[in-house]
Amino acid sequence: MLRRRDFVRAAGGVALFNVFPRRLLAGSGEIPPSESVNVAAIGAGGRASADIDGLAHAGAKIIALCDVDTRRAAGQRDKRKGVPYYTFYKEMLDKHDKDIDAVLIGTPDHWHATMALECLRRGKHVQCEKPLCQSFHEMQGMIDEARRNPKLVTQAMNQGHAYDTIRDFREWVEAGLIGDVTEAHIWCPAKYSFMDILDDMKKEYAVPAELNWEQWQGPVPHRAYFPKFLPGAWRSWTMYGTNTLGDWSCHLMDPLFWTLELGMPLSVRADVVGSWRPEVHGLTFPKGVKTTFEYAKRDGKPFKLVWYDGEACSQVPVPPGYKGDPAYFPPTMSWEKAKEKRDGMANGAFVYGTKGVIEYGHHGANYLRMLPDVTLEKLRADGGCPKQKYPRIPGKDPNSKPYNEFIAAVKGGPKVGSDFAYAGAMTQCSLTGVAALFDSGRTLHWDAAANRFADSAAANARLNLPRIAGY
Repeated sequence: MLRRRDFVRAAGGVALFNVFPRRLLAGSGEIPPSESVNVAAIGAGGRASADIDGLAHAGAKIIALCDVDTRRAAGQRDKRKGVPYYTFYKEMLDKHDKDIDAVLIGTPDHWHATMALECLRRGKHVQCEKPLCQSFHEMQGMIDEARRNPKLVTQAMNQGHAYDTIRDFREWVEAGLIGDVTEAHIWCPAKYSFMDILDDMKKEYAVPAELNWEQWQGPVPHRAYFPKFLPGAWRSWTMYGTNTLGDWSCHLMDPLFWTLELGMPLSVRADVVGSWRPEVHGLTFPKGVKTTFEYAKRDGKPFKLVWYDGEACSQVPVPPGYKGDPAYFPPTMSWEKAKEKRDGMANGAFVYGTKGVIEYGHHGANYLRMLPDVTLEKLRADGGCPKQKYPRIPGKDPNSKPYNEFIAAVKGGPKVGSDFAYAGAMTQCSLTGVAALFDSGRTLHWDAAANRFADSAAANARLNLPRIAGY
């Protein structure tokens, strides 16, 4: 069967324009504004289900679904009766190749790179869940492939990058409201650790009939099924996930990475809370890690970013004069109380400048304020907001903005902000922190020319994970 782009090359008659839709003949990778964007989804449960709904709400047409777990896909299959369903993504891509404009990848981290590369090589636009991948070198491959075809739209689903508040944050910083930014402390209480149940992995477990376990593992060296590998719990396992840092840094570091235009860190240090040792507990992650990144800003001045996750969150320093109530900050109140605030998420950041401190919340610098009590609303009321420099993404609901942005870009509109080039560089930064965990308690220096640590074989080993060919 002749594929769409092959047909375009072969078509020479002007009369064809009167018969076929413009999408078949444009040859530009862009979809006319008058037509829907045809999306195939790899992953149909959990976060992927929300992405499918978001894309559909933004005007996309969902033309095919794929998931290796029929239990997880049940909701979307019921909602989209008549949409073809597959359990192997390449079969879906093959059968619908001529009709697919874009692919949503909403699978576990260890699958992202393999699937994204396959879709890009087939000429498809790609929206991919975060973190973009599990391995530093896989990420470089994704960046390089996206650059080979700049007409293809790529987007990482760190959705806060499309929010208004991340633009407000950058405008505040660039206007000098807190002076020269010198350091930041970011906390995320999520604990991705199964240290206490490692012995349970020695038992045998039956694979659920609804799950294709071999296909779920895909390019990762295969092992016996364990119920705590999924759903969602895969983030806690070193062979499938990227720990709290990899999972959440794309949301919480994003405002700083974008505003300060950070590159790769100069050095990274991971300090483990508790007794975790890679040779004993290396299948899972620690219960808490403090990770320190040292950067040089674009003006050459130093910048320090300290990340705290899990049980390390109790170490976050409290700014002078900070009040715990009604303000929000984990060490000043219980986690249960903190989670009642800010949409049930107890994450945030303190950004220190020479003239003040900014605090923000969990996605896209939401809940933005200058300490002690200058909120965005108050600054606007007082006439102190800097002039807007960065265009806002259309949409009243912040959660709709990344989907609106992606669909508009596929149709030839403005480029997305968090594409594979931008989000990929940020992902690589966070993955150096995940790698440093495997040589914890030491300051490791990054060799930017070689894309590796200059002084740690153990950390370098984590940068390039083993993969099985053929998936």
